[in-house]
Amino acid sequence: MDACTLGDLLDVVGTAALRLHTAPAGLTAPVTETVLYDGRTPLPRLPGGLLLAVGVPAADAGPLLRAAARAGLTGVVVRGADGPVGAAREHGVALLSVAEDAAWHRVHLLLASAVAARPAALAADAGAGDSGLGDLFALADAIATATGGATAIEDPRQRILAYSTVPGQPVDEDRRQGILGRQVPASAENTEQYRRLFAADRPVRLPALTGAGLPRLAMPVRAGGETLGSVWVVDGGSLAPDAEDTLAQGASTAALLLLRARAARELALHRGGDLLRRLLDGTADDPATAAARLGVDGPARVAAFVLDSAASVPDAERTALRLLDVVRLQCEARYGRHACVLLDGVVYAVLPGPGERHRGLAEDIVARAGRALRVPVRAALGELVPDADGLTDSRADADLVLRVLDADLPVAVVDEVRARVTLLRLAEVMEERRELSAGAWRRVLAYDAGHGTAYARTLVCWFDAGCDMAGAARLLAVHPNTCRYRLRQLQQHAGIDLDDPDERLVLWLQLRTLAGLSAATP
Repeated sequence: MDACTLGDLLDVVGTAALRLHTAPAGLTAPVTETVLYDGRTPLPRLPGGLLLAVGVPAADAGPLLRAAARAGLTGVVVRGADGPVGAAREHGVALLSVAEDAAWHRVHLLLASAVAARPAALAADAGAGDSGLGDLFALADAIATATGGATAIEDPRQRILAYSTVPGQPVDEDRRQGILGRQVPASAENTEQYRRLFAADRPVRLPALTGAGLPRLAMPVRAGGETLGSVWVVDGGSLAPDAEDTLAQGASTAALLLLRARAARELALHRGGDLLRRLLDGTADDPATAAARLGVDGPARVAAFVLDSAASVPDAERTALRLLDVVRLQCEARYGRHACVLLDGVVYAVLPGPGERHRGLAEDIVARAGRALRVPVRAALGELVPDADGLTDSRADADLVLRVLDADLPVAVVDEVRARVTLLRLAEVMEERRELSAGAWRRVLAYDAGHGTAYARTLVCWFDAGCDMAGAARLLAVHPNTCRYRLRQLQQHAGIDLDDPDERLVLWLQLRTLAGLSAATP
C-alpha cells in the first residue's frame, strides 16, 4: 500500500490545525511516523519521520532542523508561527506549525492517527474507515474478555460501531435489538442515561432499563475534549474487580481507533471528491477506471444540488458544506460507498443506472435538505449516459437545468425541460456570434422603445400562435384587426418581410432567446 505523504497529512488534519510553512521536498514526501522530541538523547535515524519539537521555541528550532535533516526526517512541527523558514529550506526539511496553545500530546495523537489511517483509506476495495472498524471489533472482544461483560462501542449518535463476540457472556434484549439494528433503541430512560454518561469522566454504573434487562458499566470516549462515542459493558453480576480501570484504558484505546477511522474516512472522502471532480471536468486520465473506483460501472447520470439563490443564507459556504453532507448520506444509504463533491457552491453526485428512481431520490434529498438546512434546495439531473465517458456531458446538462429551475419547479430531469435548456444554449451561442445576434429584431425593439409600441410582443404572439391572426389576437387580448394593423406597421417601420419563412424563423429565435420574449411576457 502507498505510504502517507505530507500532502495526505495536511488533507486529513486540515490547514487550520496544521500549517505548512515550507516543503522543500514537495508534498509527496513520505510521512511514516510522528516522533516526540527528547532533548536528552540524539535523534535516531528515522527516514520519513515527522518530529514534534517539544520544549523547543519555534524561533530557536534552527539547530533541530539541521539535526532532523541528518536523521532523514521529512519535517519538523513547531508550536507557534515564527519558525526558521530559511533554515528549513536550507536543510531540505519541511517546517510546519500548530497553534501556540496546542497541547503536544493531543497534537501527537491527532497526527499519529492521521498517518496510521492513510494505508487503510487507500485499500482498493475497502469502504472508508472499514479497517478501523475491524480494530474496534477486536478491541470490543479484548474489553469483554478482560472485564467479563459483553461489550459494545458506539458513536455519539448511539449507533453501534462494534460489539464483542465472546461466547457465554450474558446479554439482554436491549443488546440484541441494538446489534440487529446497529442503533441503540430510543427511549426517555436511555436519554437520561446518556446525559449522565457524557457528563462523567470516569466509568459510570447504570441500572437496567427494564425488569428483564441487565445493568451496564459505561465510559465516554474522548480525545482533546471532543466526545467521540462511548463503550458499554453488560454487567451480568460477574464483572472483574478491576473492570472500571480496564474499561477506562479501553476507552483510551477506542479514542485512538475512532480518530484513526475518522481520519481514514475523511481522507477517502477527499480522495473520492477529487477523483469525481476530475471525472466531471474531463481531466481524469482514465474515466472508466475512475468511475469504477467510485462504484459506478455502466449507465449513470450526474445530479446537481444547489441552495436557492433567492434565499437569504447568512453563511452560504458552511450551509453548502452541510448540503454536501446531506447529499452524501442519502446517496450512501441508496448506493453504498459513494463520492460527492462540492464545486463552486454546487454539490454533484453520480447516480448509477437504471435511472427510473433518480428523480424520486433527488426529490427526497431536496425535501430532507430543505428541512435540515431551512433553506430551499434545487436539484437538476443530467442525461443518463451509457458509460463514464459521457459524464462530463451529463454534468453540462445538469448545470443548464439548474438555470431554469425555480420555486414552481425545484427538481427536473433534463428531458423534462429540454426545450427550455435548448433555447438557453441557443441564446448563449447566438450572443457570442455577431452574425447570429445581428438583424431586424434589434430594429423592432428599438422602434418599440422609441415609440411606446408593442410590436415585438405582437410579433412573438403571432409566431407562437402558428402565424394565425385570430390566435395571436387571443394571446394579446385584442381584436384581430388590431393585430393585423400592428404587423403591417411593423413591416413598414422595421423593414422586415413576414412572407419569408426563413426570416420569420430567425426573428422568432432571436426574440425568444436574445430578447427573452414569449406570449406570456407582459
